[in-house]
Amino acid sequence: MKVMVVGSGGREYSIGLALKRDPNVTELFFAPGNGATPQLGSNVTCKDYEALANFAKENGIDLTVVGPETALVDGIVDIFKAKGLVIFGASKAAARLEGSKIFMKNFLSRYNIPTAKFIETSDAKKANDFIETLDLPIVVKADGLCAGKGVIIAQSKDEAKEAVSDMLSGKSFGDAGLGVVVEEFLDGYELSLFVICDGVDYKILPAAQDHKRLKDNDIGPNTGGMGAYAPTPLIDEVLYKKVEERVVKPTLAGMQKENAPFEGVLFIGLMIVKNEPIVLEYNVRFGDPECEILMPLLKTPASELFYKAATGNLKNLNIEFFNKYAIAVVMASENYPYGNSKPAEIIIDKNVHKDLENTHISYAGVSLEDGKLYATGGRVLLCVGVGDSIKTARDSAYLLCGQVHFAGKQFRSDIAYQALKHDK
Repeated sequence: MKVMVVGSGGREYSIGLALKRDPNVTELFFAPGNGATPQLGSNVTCKDYEALANFAKENGIDLTVVGPETALVDGIVDIFKAKGLVIFGASKAAARLEGSKIFMKNFLSRYNIPTAKFIETSDAKKANDFIETLDLPIVVKADGLCAGKGVIIAQSKDEAKEAVSDMLSGKSFGDAGLGVVVEEFLDGYELSLFVICDGVDYKILPAAQDHKRLKDNDIGPNTGGMGAYAPTPLIDEVLYKKVEERVVKPTLAGMQKENAPFEGVLFIGLMIVKNEPIVLEYNVRFGDPECEILMPLLKTPASELFYKAATGNLKNLNIEFFNKYAIAVVMASENYPYGNSKPAEIIIDKNVHKDLENTHISYAGVSLEDGKLYATGGRVLLCVGVGDSIKTARDSAYLLCGQVHFAGKQFRSDIAYQALKHDK
């Protein structure tokens, strides 16, 4: 099987790693890939999705797997399917679950799926009146795609009103903020749940937990994610069942009613409040960094999972995971998330410790120059550890962090702290 992965980050590199070890995969392509993906396959550059679909057709690509949300929201799946190609991902219509916060919140309301009390509007006065009814803190979200940065958690009503004003004026997020969602803040703990869907059937993956804040102890600005681990002990069978019955099933049934059956991977961002699941958001793709820990845990061949989901055949798949834990620690560049950093050469120590056997690096914001890898993105790479317990996986991941060097590197030292506290 020839497989192409669309995207260029750590998520796509991790999907590539899973496909590389898959005996069904004979050739692997990345569009466009990053400086490290040539270690796994061939990078492809095409000017648009139409040209990429033509490339897939001309080169006999059997399966395309889409990583980033932008491509899905722009309709890459529809373009590929119109040419008779097999592609794993959500249609343009289904991708509205992530592409528009307003569509998403109204969808949750229409199908009685638990979510925070909210208002969606492009009228500043309505937003401000609603803000006055809420307790602090208050959540303000831009409607469109903002690369994970369109959410403000305001600590005062004045800050919330200012966030609304900045979004609606286009100052904060351009056109993505011309509609806003204002909602109550939920006090609980977050979980990331991923569901592989084929429009009708689904498979729930082990729940993960992401760490959004830049610094230890969850302080500092929100980022795209500084690390993650799975499976998390913060969910049990009772809670899984509640999520399945109250969220997963009504979501997929609702999307069928909307004439946009959901195919691909549905990310459900949950807040657990007093052991009750409440939906914070949907994404229509694997999370990043959650993908980097779910892929090493997948025992079923990745190509089989993606192909059967893309061809409406999930019911015939017995999905299996290794009975292990995985942890990923993000290494970011010096000025992340505030601005760009100078390119810095990445140097990895040669000495191999025995505890590094179950580790690997997933590369994200890197470029290749004269045979050397350079840190050129905000989130540069992820150090991934796999083990029989959360602690052994975590220790291995941090041991690997000590082997990786580039100027200005920064990373959190407490990934999975909630799970370790829970285990005690």
